[in-house]
Amino acid sequence: MPSKIVIECSKTIAAKGCNIAFAESATAGRMSAEFSMTKESGKILRGGIVCYDGCVKETLLHVPKSIIEKYTPESLEVTQILAQQASKLFYSKITVAITGLTTPGGSENKEKPLGTIFFYIITPTKEFGHREIFKGSPEKIVLQAIDKTAELVMESLIG
Repeated sequence: MPSKIVIECSKTIAAKGCNIAFAESATAGRMSAEFSMTKESGKILRGGIVCYDGCVKETLLHVPKSIIEKYTPESLEVTQILAQQASKLFYSKITVAITGLTTPGGSENKEKPLGTIFFYIITPTKEFGHREIFKGSPEKIVLQAIDKTAELVMESLIG
């Protein structure tokens, strides 16, 4: 069952006459699944793409390999391009891209520890990136990231 904030976010998106699409790396489809279980899903959810591996980011969403190599697959720069490309694919009014480190072994380092998540959100009135560090198991990190996405989308729609 979706969290309270995901349900509230879905209601807000529907009330604004918007729709939403996702480009998911770190959350691997879980965000789309959570939003699909809300009452408003048929009105708001355009779809989502799981782009967990770098080759999918490159081939399907046209993130230049040079950008991935320069900034790493888990970075705000890559996440921004994912959002922009997904927005074109889905013709969505709201597009969310998410990358990050939910398990050990990615591009983690002292400045970007395990639990670091990058968000890039495009709405009808603005585009913005966000970085946050979450704690817990991979599932807890993913669920916190989904709730944070809902919070960020609502803030951008309500003002």
